[in-house]
Amino acid sequence: MNSNLTASLLDFLDKSPTPYHAVNNMATRLDDEGFEQLPERDSWSLQAEKRYYVIRGGSSLVAFVTALQDPEEVGIRMVGAHTDSPCLKVKPQPEIVNNKYLQLGVEVYGGALFNPWFDRDLSMAGRVTYLDAANEIYSTLLDYREPIAVIPSLAIHLDREVNKNKTVNPQQHLPAILSTHDSDAKPDFRDMLLSKLKQEQPEAKAQTILDFDLCLYDSQLPQVVGLNHEFIASARLDNLVSCHIGLCALLDSRNTLPAMLVCNDHEEVGSQSAIGAQGPFLRSVLERWCGSTENYQRAVNRSMLISADNSHGIHPNYVDKHDQNHGPLLNDGPVIKINHNQRYATNSITSAIFRQLCEQHDIPLQVFVSRTDLACGSTIGPLTSSEVGVQTLDLGIPQFAMHSIRELCGVQDVDYLYRSLLGFYASEILL
Repeated sequence: MNSNLTASLLDFLDKSPTPYHAVNNMATRLDDEGFEQLPERDSWSLQAEKRYYVIRGGSSLVAFVTALQDPEEVGIRMVGAHTDSPCLKVKPQPEIVNNKYLQLGVEVYGGALFNPWFDRDLSMAGRVTYLDAANEIYSTLLDYREPIAVIPSLAIHLDREVNKNKTVNPQQHLPAILSTHDSDAKPDFRDMLLSKLKQEQPEAKAQTILDFDLCLYDSQLPQVVGLNHEFIASARLDNLVSCHIGLCALLDSRNTLPAMLVCNDHEEVGSQSAIGAQGPFLRSVLERWCGSTENYQRAVNRSMLISADNSHGIHPNYVDKHDQNHGPLLNDGPVIKINHNQRYATNSITSAIFRQLCEQHDIPLQVFVSRTDLACGSTIGPLTSSEVGVQTLDLGIPQFAMHSIRELCGVQDVDYLYRSLLGFYASEILL
């Protein structure tokens, strides 16, 4: 068990309440390790045995190592993950005054579980775009850190059937309470943000808040939990675990072969955006790296992508929700995810390659297939594979409570995933 890896993951989860913060934290780490940022609007002059990264939209990142050998000759070892998680996004005009309470209107982002959001100590973070004293437009990251909001449950005395059937209407039941509001004056959310920005970042000289992309999040810290300290409990395990472990593996690899980490935003809402896996971001970076259409096609044909996104562990209270032969256990190793209807991009070749790799490195391996009568989720794997044309394996560590405000995974699985991705980046066995 790698205690340093666990500690760094907990720190990353704590400091990454939004995709913007996650990418900013990854970029800081890449800077510290000597990677060079490439602005997309500039001309690139890539060199062998160098390390680079590209950010698009502030919430998607591609980092890559050119190595000595050309990618069209030996292929690229790619690891993909996503930076976003289901959450409650703040609406553009969120102010609600109801019975002398100031509330915040929210929009559900992704397939969130509603019930766990009640009775949590919520904070708020994201990106704010403002006008400064010189009438220039800038954007910055903001994180309240402290709990500023709550969505209280309705008392059982007022809904005696709640434990049998609780239905949550997101428009009615999810606006969060910020404070009491006795004044006749209309509250202004942008003024509230401006005050916070002036307090936190006086050097920005912000004068007007033009717009924002903010979400609520659980302010409870990530923790190692369990009688024997076997589990990690945190928000956003899906899929910041894969982002962080993919980054650690890339940084710790020997960099003797072309390697890449792709972290896309918008996976939870379909990935169809300029920065999502179904958009042009990755292909654009690959084409500029390879230099020509011919070289791009040759490189992709020799490459492989591991789409790293958490899997469903078999829940001991809901065993019947799993196929009896495919129930991954927490702390028993990473999980190959298979769906022949192409919700996952794994095929028998990519699975065989990874099985051989794990055998070489003494890493246990599991397989997940959904029950035939239950719909299967999806990942960036099939989308990236179809957009780029690269052979792909869908992989993830097992977890409980996927898409809850607080999820659970195994400490040992984090180490297994790290070792497997580290081995993949150095692997010579791609077909």
